[in-house]
Amino acid sequence: MKVVYKITYPNGKIYIGKDLTNTLNYFGSACSQLIEKDFTEEERQDFTIRKEIIWKSNSASDTEVNQKEIFLIRKYQSNNPAIGYNQTPKFKQET
Repeated sequence: MKVVYKITYPNGKIYIGKDLTNTLNYFGSACSQLIEKDFTEEERQDFTIRKEIIWKSNSASDTEVNQKEIFLIRKYQSNNPAIGYNQTPKFKQET
């Protein structure tokens, strides 16, 4: 099964990622340095994140999963630095 998941950090910011094998222990490849800047050393001592499957498919191609991931990143605005930790696609502030 292929999935797209949402990680929620203690500060409420999110990260959207995909897993083509639905591995329970996979939490994506968000930039650690970017996340670490938002938490004190004390906050890092007891740190809980939540992983939710927000889309899944037994039949989607890898290309379809990639497209769904990008769609959901934009939908949840997890590429907006005020909301999440996704760095791609680049967030475009609407004027």
